[in-house]
Amino acid sequence: MSEVDYTNNPLHGVGLNQLLTELVEHYGFEILYAYLNINCFKTNPSIQSSEKFLKKTQWAREKVELFYLYKFKNLPRVSSEQFSVTPRERIIPAHQKPGLPAELSLEDAEIQREKSAKKAAEFNKPKRPGQSRRKSFEKRPQNTDRPRRKPESSGGTDDDPWAKWRK
Repeated sequence: MSEVDYTNNPLHGVGLNQLLTELVEHYGFEILYAYLNINCFKTNPSIQSSEKFLKKTQWAREKVELFYLYKFKNLPRVSSEQFSVTPRERIIPAHQKPGLPAELSLEDAEIQREKSAKKAAEFNKPKRPGQSRRKSFEKRPQNTDRPRRKPESSGGTDDDPWAKWRK
């Protein structure tokens, strides 16, 4: 495996505790919960409990690291080839330097949440009337008019359900 230089990545050498401390000191737990919607920032928030949760939960840790890079460090969005790479492994071009943290508010978080909900609803909208986009998750209606057959088991050699049809 080739060795890559990550020194331009603002996450290089920054531990999760330091990252959380910087975010909480600047934004506070309320803003973090409003933008990230991760429960560890809402119920009994502390840096230690958040760090413990984020160490165990990769998707949440990556979400916080992305917030750190693109809101707190105010870096421009990544190129398409770097999009699938985790935040800690991304290579930031040398000409891109971290800026001042973005000014965030609870009102802006609510507007952003409404936009994402609208986009999600648009994505899940059926293309034709009566057609559902997520058929695999829908529960089939059960027919309760028909009586259910009880399995017959005599314990002998007659346990084959197809035996009576073969005769």
